Amino acid sequence: MRIILIGQAPFGAKTLESLLNAGENVVAVYAPQDRPGGRPDPLKEAALAKGLPLFQPRSFRDDAVYANFKELKPDLAVLAFVTDIVPNRYFTAATAGAICFHPSILPRHRGASAINWAIIMGDTRTGLSIFWPDAGIDTGPVLLQKEVEIGSDDTAGSLYFERIFPLGVEALTESVRLVREGAAPRIPQGDAGATYEPPCDDRAAAIDWEIPGRKVYDLIRGCDPQPGAYARHRGETVRLYGASFAPGEAGLGYGTVSEVTRGGIRIAVDGGALLIGKVRSGAAGKTDASAWAASCGIREGDRFE
Repeated sequence: MRIILIGQAPFGAKTLESLLNAGENVVAVYAPQDRPGGRPDPLKEAALAKGLPLFQPRSFRDDAVYANFKELKPDLAVLAFVTDIVPNRYFTAATAGAICFHPSILPRHRGASAINWAIIMGDTRTGLSIFWPDAGIDTGPVLLQKEVEIGSDDTAGSLYFERIFPLGVEALTESVRLVREGAAPRIPQGDAGATYEPPCDDRAAAIDWEIPGRKVYDLIRGCDPQPGAYARHRGETVRLYGASFAPGEAGLGYGTVSEVTRGGIRIAVDGGALLIGKVRSGAAGKTDASAWAASCGIREGDRFE
């Protein structure tokens, strides 16, 4: 079976490695274009190291790019962490179609920031889906799904790198085998429980100190490491990371610093307090919260806007 892999980043590179180790026939790789002054994408490096044909199109909408894709005579397209828009005609050009990785249990959390929103919205379980993409956004039939637990201290980073990433590589490789053996199901997604959230960027990452403290905690975890949930202090944007939540009485107004310790800064919230381990500001970059507090003269009673 002739496979074309479309992807990027370490996830794409590990998926390529896993497919090749499983004896699958990857005939070409599509990776993002190089960024001026940036490091090569890990998938590009992996493809070149294996001597595979590599393509880095500016846009998949280009007719010449599509014509080249068809000339490769793919049986299956495998989408491993794709953020570019890939038109539906690519999915039908391969004789067996295309399969795509998505880091949620579809149809919940369709969209580009599924891991972030699962934590922000207080989910206790999530997972991944391998599905057959169509013209919609994460709406195609499901081939395979695997669930994982969201720990009470998980961040978007820990959830992805420690559980969803390795499980996703394994699931894609398993799915390719099922397609090759003619045993891959196509289970339609129902509308019940379907959600779609926008990208988790600064429009979603601003902290409202008046909401319940656990929701503030979930927002900080869901935005860690990117984009970083933020508040304003003395006119400067400060992003908060490495949070832990202690239930109890706030004692002070919400968003007010109640203590500065060697472990970080403690901020009063509705229903308890947050201990913040690291912060990032324009002036200091990402640093220990206690060191930042000392450099800025943060003390008990200071309030984040």
